[in-house]
Amino acid sequence: MEEGLGTSEQLPEDEGSDNESASEEVFNITCNGIESDGDQVLNVETNELETTAGQILEFKSHEAERNCEHVLNFESNDPRDNNHQLLEFHSNGLEDPRYGDTTIIDGHTGSALGKSYPPPVVGMEFESYEDAYNYYNCYAKELGFAIRVKSSWTKRNSKEKRGAVLCCNCEGFKTMKEANSRRKETRTGCLAMIRLRLVESNRWRVDEVKLEHNHLFDPERVQNSKSHKKMDAGVKRKLEPAVDVEVRTIKLYRTPAVETPGYGSSDERTASSQIDGSTRLKLKEGDNQLIYNFFCRVQLTKPNFFYIMDLNDEGYLKNVFWIDSRSRTAYAYFGDVVVVDTTCLSKKYDIPLLAFFGLNHHKQTLLLGCSLLSDESFETYVWLLRAWLSCMSGRPPQTIITDRCKALQNAISEVFPRAQHRLNLSIILDSIVDTVGEVGESEVFHEVLYNTVYSSLKVDEFEVAWEEMTQQFGCRGYGWLQSLYEDREQWAPIYMKDTFLAGICIDQCGKFMCPFFDGYVHKQTNLREFFDIYDFVLQKVHQKEVRCDLESREFSPALRTRCNYELQLSKLYTKEIFLKFQDEMVLMSNCSGIAQIHSNGPIITYIVKERGVQGDTRDARDFEVTYDKIGVEVRCICSCFKFKGYLCKHALSVLNYNGIEEIPNHYILTRWRKDFKRLYAPELGSSNVDISNPVQRFDHLHRRAMQVVDKGMTSQDHYMVAWQAFKESLNKVRLAADKHVS
Repeated sequence: MEEGLGTSEQLPEDEGSDNESASEEVFNITCNGIESDGDQVLNVETNELETTAGQILEFKSHEAERNCEHVLNFESNDPRDNNHQLLEFHSNGLEDPRYGDTTIIDGHTGSALGKSYPPPVVGMEFESYEDAYNYYNCYAKELGFAIRVKSSWTKRNSKEKRGAVLCCNCEGFKTMKEANSRRKETRTGCLAMIRLRLVESNRWRVDEVKLEHNHLFDPERVQNSKSHKKMDAGVKRKLEPAVDVEVRTIKLYRTPAVETPGYGSSDERTASSQIDGSTRLKLKEGDNQLIYNFFCRVQLTKPNFFYIMDLNDEGYLKNVFWIDSRSRTAYAYFGDVVVVDTTCLSKKYDIPLLAFFGLNHHKQTLLLGCSLLSDESFETYVWLLRAWLSCMSGRPPQTIITDRCKALQNAISEVFPRAQHRLNLSIILDSIVDTVGEVGESEVFHEVLYNTVYSSLKVDEFEVAWEEMTQQFGCRGYGWLQSLYEDREQWAPIYMKDTFLAGICIDQCGKFMCPFFDGYVHKQTNLREFFDIYDFVLQKVHQKEVRCDLESREFSPALRTRCNYELQLSKLYTKEIFLKFQDEMVLMSNCSGIAQIHSNGPIITYIVKERGVQGDTRDARDFEVTYDKIGVEVRCICSCFKFKGYLCKHALSVLNYNGIEEIPNHYILTRWRKDFKRLYAPELGSSNVDISNPVQRFDHLHRRAMQVVDKGMTSQDHYMVAWQAFKESLNKVRLAADKHVS
């Protein structure tokens, strides 16, 4: 990934000051490109916390073709006056001028992070207009679009710039005069933009943001755009006359957010409405050294391991977040639905652990990041979600599931405004049972509760059933239960029919996807014990996934129906998912009496009557299914496809009724396929590799090597062939290196 910081016609001549005030906390990432080889060293220097020197956490990574030094630098000259936090991005430039002289480097590999510039949000502040312009330009270049200045304004009777609107280059449309031009039309009326304003503190603040584009991105084409060409030209001009490349900086300020009050109920986790700058991790004696040793050990064994630390005003450790390369890779394929597990926080475990996890193609939990948090305030959650998002290439999940914590809910609205936020239904049901006291111990209450939640096919059915349940068991007086009902759209299945859950939902038996560390971390588990089992759990999960991959490839299920749908998906789905789908196929025999009740052109509505479990017609229920003949789209009122990721028996019956011989491809999710490839980066053709760029060389070779690994693990014969190929390749590379030296 090539990034540059250059000048533009719209930029002011004077540059923003690089001086940091004593009231700022600095996050400083620096990369020096020096070719070297050797081992990786993790070096930490810590000055006295009471001094103005702050803390410097230094990471050094010596890889075969580059040596990048990364400094995570927190400065706080006056702990009592820390009004802003400052995020600085530095680069001394690698040897190839195409790198540009401003880029964000992966914290430990030294490689440029794809889409490493976080998306713009309202409230971002920059030290100068140039910083703001170049940040948006770099963000645009990584995403694949160009920018221009739509408008700007100056102070009356002065040339001092006071505000500007930076927009996507596809904004607007051709004028009447330009309509007859032979030049290719590139404007699409795109509304993506940011509005900047000079504020009293002499910083430039983002006042308005629109992120949505109405066109596809074309990274190759926009390389020749005016804004990006000037960026690269500015880099080359700076590199030509001098040997030492000037360090350039984009300063992005993060102003403290005001804490949002919680619900005010003792059953819900709320945080203080005041931001306590002295908040720190509650660590026992020796825990600081444990964290340091853990990061050292993992960093040496897993070079792509990444972590970030958050310090409070006094320089003490406040929050920690870490993630490894496997989790970052998994998110690229299984990041559609993410669960935030706060069990250790809500139940006051000895370790304040928060974990992100998802679901892979075998319906197994996979880890997507870990954190140790000092508190559960809005500010802390915003810091965490932004740190996590930056590691995930700035791509938020489609759906995020949490428990009922108001501070976390508000933070998600702030950081993931377009994601669908839902509450963990398993936790909700458990809390209902606990809240109603002795009534919750009744089997009758359990049955009525589950029927109310799961059996309601329409909103009015659920609301009537809920009212009857609260009256029958005398629960109407519970204020907490009433507040829970007011939030029903975030947890009741009947309100989530348009929410994609990818199988992360509970069935009527009450089963929910278990947290990643379930069974390994308990209330008394201390930090030392957790770090001891961390690698063990990850290795165990990975080995289980590999075994399931091999098992699914060799899986030849016995078919239980004569329908071609079963044969079709037996060749595509993993074993776990196919067996779930096969149950739906078998239950198609209970669906009868398909009747058309409405027609609107190509869209037809059917009623599918499903008999009871024992085939008893007295327990039969009617399910409404809509079918679109043109798009071959089918939707059932039970929303099985949205909840579980595969079609239900009712929808399959309607497809079969209309003579559709194969399930349409848009109902066969890639995430469930047995041949789903999980490489460390998307495949690129060799023609796209700049061999003079060491980062691109590394990425390309790594992708190719992972393809061999993926094929080689399938059998012993394949393994031996792959291993022999690796040995021969290594010998050839060594011979080439010897010839180069001689």
